[in-house]
Amino acid sequence: MTDRVRGARTDRTRDEVRDPARTAALETLAAVREKGAYANLVLPGLLRAGRITGRDAAFATELAYGTCRAQGLLDAVIESASGRPVADIDGPVLDALRLGTYQLLRTRVGAHAAVSTTVDIVKGGSSHGASGFANAVLRRIARDDEATWVDRIAPPAAEDLVGHLAVQYAHPRWIAQAFWDSLQRAGIRSIGQLQALLADDDARPAVHLVARPGEITAEELALTTGGDVGRFSPYAVYLPGGDPGALEPVRDGLAGVQDEGSQLVARAVAVAPVEADSGRWLDLCAGPGGKAALLGALAAIDGATVDAVEPSAHRAELVRTAVRGLPVTVHVVDGRDSGLAPGYDRVLVDAPCSGIGALRRRPEARWRKQPSDIPDLQRLQLELLAAAADLTRPGGVVVYSTCSPHVAETLDVVAAAEAAGRLTPIDTRPLVPAAPLGAGPHVQLWPHVHGTDAMFVQAFRRV
Repeated sequence: MTDRVRGARTDRTRDEVRDPARTAALETLAAVREKGAYANLVLPGLLRAGRITGRDAAFATELAYGTCRAQGLLDAVIESASGRPVADIDGPVLDALRLGTYQLLRTRVGAHAAVSTTVDIVKGGSSHGASGFANAVLRRIARDDEATWVDRIAPPAAEDLVGHLAVQYAHPRWIAQAFWDSLQRAGIRSIGQLQALLADDDARPAVHLVARPGEITAEELALTTGGDVGRFSPYAVYLPGGDPGALEPVRDGLAGVQDEGSQLVARAVAVAPVEADSGRWLDLCAGPGGKAALLGALAAIDGATVDAVEPSAHRAELVRTAVRGLPVTVHVVDGRDSGLAPGYDRVLVDAPCSGIGALRRRPEARWRKQPSDIPDLQRLQLELLAAAADLTRPGGVVVYSTCSPHVAETLDVVAAAEAAGRLTPIDTRPLVPAAPLGAGPHVQLWPHVHGTDAMFVQAFRRV
């Protein structure tokens, strides 16, 4: 935290002390803005440190994650109401304005409470002029609801429907366009599908648990946790709420937190048909270890072993923690030049990508991504697939996946890998029990259709 924010915390009013939820949310926003932190890593620590539980913890979570998720929309409203760019507003004041605007537009908090608590926060850490400014801006915002503000600040739907929907559902326009391009490439021309996708991507997702195969079944995990068995993955459980880290099966290593789409990717590697499986499996991009752990559990059942590659020492340690007790060996090397002996039967390339298909689980990420990131990522993805082809024996399988539906990271990469002549795409749909999936041969999962992250999966045969 900066000295300025420390000062705001030291000079808390009595109302702020009695409002632990808003205080935790505000400190989370400050960490995200000042340090580029991740809200889902900052907030749990603040809740524990402040002994914030129950309804207060739920409210703090809604405020922090919701404000981060809607930041672009909130900033546009604040700019319109204040008559100045958000870049010209003092950081702590901007954090408070975002928090107050989110409450006014996207929660059931009464307008008077949203305005007064936010002004008190600003008053406790800034000048009288700043609190007066915040009061005037929030009162102006409170005059209209979210739909009215969207109509005021978004491009007219008749002229730019994708741009209008992007503002309405708090997405950068380029990401909304990438979703629309991917839908159209799948033969989906209904703009209603894009609207449903953006709406689902703008909502807080359910927590998905993964039951470790060989240790506990999804049915047993659901009974233990009070969750529901997943629709597609045989290991998935949907959790109704709460802190998954506090659950006994998670603490004991019998289960983990993993999106159902990611589970389906790891399962596809294990069930893909290969010729004379020798039991050598490889995860070429293993960090932070979720898919490697599921692969390792499945390999243990099949009598196979897994090599897990991760170039970052810190992330490699996360992989080691995730796969403890499983037949997995972690290698701290670059997957493009791993030095491993060729001859693997099954190789997973869960490639680094833009991650725009998992934005609902990373609330602040959508405002950090840039379209200029894509070309470098695509080059890396193709280099990793080329390395995977070198390491896979003829007749073996390479499964390529991204948590992005961007055409440049999915269909274009598949086409380029196929053109290189060593990998032939095979029909991936039988490997992923989640319909409807489109014409194939790849699988594209969608939040609004499958309830998963927007995972892309394409299996190849090594020729």
